Amino acid sequence: MDSVEVCAEKAKTGIWGLDNILSGGFSRGHVFLVEGAPGTGKTTIALQFLLEGARQGERCLYITLSETERELRDGAASHGWTLDEGIEVFELLPPESLLNADQQQSLLYSSDLELGETTKQIFEAVDRARPDRVVLDSLSEIRLLAQSSLRYRRQILAIKHYFARFNTTVMLLDDLTADVADKTVHSVAHGVLRLEELAPAYGAERRRARVIKYRGVKFRGGYHDVTITTGGFNVFPRLVASEYRSNFVRNKVSSGIAEFDQLLGGGVETGSSTLVIGPAGTGKSLAMIVFVVAAVRRGERAALFVFDEELGLLFSRMKGLGIDLEEMQRSGSLVIEQVDAAELSPGEFAHRVRKRVDEEQIKTVVIDSLNGYQAAMPEENSLILHMHELLQYLNRRGAATFMTVAQHGLVGDMKTPVEVTYLADTVVLLRYFEALGRVRRAMSIIKKRTGAHESTIREYRIDGRGLTIGAPLDGFQGVLRGVPVYIGEDQPLLQEQGA
Repeated sequence: MDSVEVCAEKAKTGIWGLDNILSGGFSRGHVFLVEGAPGTGKTTIALQFLLEGARQGERCLYITLSETERELRDGAASHGWTLDEGIEVFELLPPESLLNADQQQSLLYSSDLELGETTKQIFEAVDRARPDRVVLDSLSEIRLLAQSSLRYRRQILAIKHYFARFNTTVMLLDDLTADVADKTVHSVAHGVLRLEELAPAYGAERRRARVIKYRGVKFRGGYHDVTITTGGFNVFPRLVASEYRSNFVRNKVSSGIAEFDQLLGGGVETGSSTLVIGPAGTGKSLAMIVFVVAAVRRGERAALFVFDEELGLLFSRMKGLGIDLEEMQRSGSLVIEQVDAAELSPGEFAHRVRKRVDEEQIKTVVIDSLNGYQAAMPEENSLILHMHELLQYLNRRGAATFMTVAQHGLVGDMKTPVEVTYLADTVVLLRYFEALGRVRRAMSIIKKRTGAHESTIREYRIDGRGLTIGAPLDGFQGVLRGVPVYIGEDQPLLQEQGA
């Protein structure tokens, strides 16, 4: 998998996605700042950073000014980690005689004494442990003791130069509770990683990360979606399609239905995307799944990502149309994932798709539907950008991608909730129309970048035999408006099953 240039002299964080956006990890012997509000995952990243160092045989030290050692160990245990091997935890207690009520002298204790005592304890701990990696949690306590920006900056510089004597890689944590606007450490640190948490109107919280600075390193900029799960911190690097290259032979793939292939000018091309749009109930999912069935029959593997429909209902509905998706899944020919738009971020979804395509050599990808995908996006503009990169990536991998969009309305003027037709290489339009006292369905191809296609409109039917497509509707005019005018003679229409 291609990625940003990686340097050998890096301290890996133990988080694949974070190492990816950091171009390999943290430069050894430097001080880095990880900042974010409480609950954004700073401690989790810090623990994984030290655990990775311990796995590599390095000496690691966690200096905590805010959490107790017990809290740290309990937090690590919740992820299935232990801090016994190679990691020393130094709990820096307040200088007021360990909060002994009989010996407290808080009225006499000046901030200068407190700050000096705190710094002294930090230096003593480092001098004793001689660590290769250090986490200092958190800077908010030091900022409060310093009381002024000048003293705070001097203190951070002193800590930085002290650590440099041991060539230690240092991670400073800042919970931004003391002064959010203070950027003192930004100029001192070799690199800055910002963690953020967003609370949507509905659904789980969304987390994201951004590298603000990293001296001398070409990092992956912008926001990257992150999650915290049992097992640690996960980063899903922003997909950049231009980084991926692959050589493949572009050829046409069949739908398995002769009339559908004729309408498409022989089928759809590998390395291209197809969008099926139409109102609810027109059979958009079926129009894509026929390509999945055809791919499985050719001995290929396919992937189906379902946003809107419960899988049990989809399996039952498709079985009634003669398509056994469960059997394809059991045989390993079809990968099916139910996607919860309220819980899954767009970055994580793109990562899932990419992982399937790269690791399992999948060449047919179905996303049903973009309406559900849009629900995972805070803004429509973001959806367009995410979809552009994902489709470009899939095209470069030689996959045939199929998507659906449900339009608002049933007949006449249709409204599309998000305009993505310009992104797709082929657009299939489905419509209802009325003829001879019945509601019927019509299909047409309104765009195909990769070659010629029929400009006709064909009626189609969905029944127990699946998808049946008829001859071009030459005798009607106004089919796409929903109320056509009959202008021909003896126009053949599809008969109902059993009629």
